[in-house]
Amino acid sequence: MKKVSISAVLTGFVLALPGVAGAAYPVYQNYQNPQNVIAYPAGYQQNTTYSRTTVNVPATNSRVMTVNSGVAAQPNRVTGALPKVGSTAVAAGRQYYQPADYDRLADSGLYVGLSAAYTASVMGSIKSDYASEEDAYVVPGAFAAADFDSDTVIPLQLSVGAAINSDLRVDFSYTRYSGLSYPDNVYTADYTGRASVPATVEGGAITANATMLNIYYNIDSYTGYLAGGSMRPYVGLGVGISLNTIADYVVYDKEYYPIVDDLGVTVGNAGVLTGISDIYAYHNGGTNEQLAFMIEGGITTDLGGGIKMDFFARYANLGRVKTSGSIVLSQTEWLSDGYGGEVTADYDSVYHYTNWYESGRLGLVDVGARLRLQF
Repeated sequence: MKKVSISAVLTGFVLALPGVAGAAYPVYQNYQNPQNVIAYPAGYQQNTTYSRTTVNVPATNSRVMTVNSGVAAQPNRVTGALPKVGSTAVAAGRQYYQPADYDRLADSGLYVGLSAAYTASVMGSIKSDYASEEDAYVVPGAFAAADFDSDTVIPLQLSVGAAINSDLRVDFSYTRYSGLSYPDNVYTADYTGRASVPATVEGGAITANATMLNIYYNIDSYTGYLAGGSMRPYVGLGVGISLNTIADYVVYDKEYYPIVDDLGVTVGNAGVLTGISDIYAYHNGGTNEQLAFMIEGGITTDLGGGIKMDFFARYANLGRVKTSGSIVLSQTEWLSDGYGGEVTADYDSVYHYTNWYESGRLGLVDVGARLRLQF
């Protein structure tokens, strides 16, 4: 009887060894697996029942693992894409720390822009390049430099560009300036060339069409965001070509200039030139291609829907405005009547001058706003 009992005990112990040896955790009464997570060797397939877990081992490993436990919970795994930068979404308990407006203000992708500005200052003047030429005094013009005249100047700009990264963007722009002109009043030399007299001007409208390659850089890494994070400062630099045009204009000098001081010497000599007056100088305008550049600074804010707005101040140097060098001069001549008096001639004297240019460099300071639509 004792032999049978001992044999049964030994047999039960031997049969129980594989199950005990293959368990991931020791099997104790009332034992709880921490977090119900069981680690299995790679390649195992899990076949779960309520009261017993059986693991089928691949052919290379003939071990069979059985564990007495409840239904094992699968480990928490992070799957799929994490939230975008600036998102308030939470994935697997993780949330990015960047505020939402970081993505909102960052530049990205292609964009088109349209801006309007107001020219707060027009710099530069126009003068006669021939002022030092011999007999230049016979051609009315602005021998002393005269500032450009301007009404309200509203430069309009169209731009197409792309963001290189969140801090750098590049675009091509076309800007048109109008509302400028040759000054209405100038000082011209009198007929002797020894003094200056006022003269009036009609015409001479100036337009400039500038095409530039521009680069802009966001400087918030140095300055930080402004207005509580809603505005991002930037600086820009551009270079290109400006097509500057000045229309024809007329300089009118109404003064009378005596040629003969004492008309008594002309008695008996009718037809002698005694003086001139009413001098009109018709200046032909011109168009010139000039190297141009601009410097810009501003701030960017987001309006939503992929639309951004730039508020900016810009200095633009558009190069020279220059005439064609052709001047036609017309004047009224006074002749001696032979009796100590004078009469106007039946004709006007006309002279044609070439290669007598007038020019001036044009610079402007603009303030304005630009809408940019990002794609």
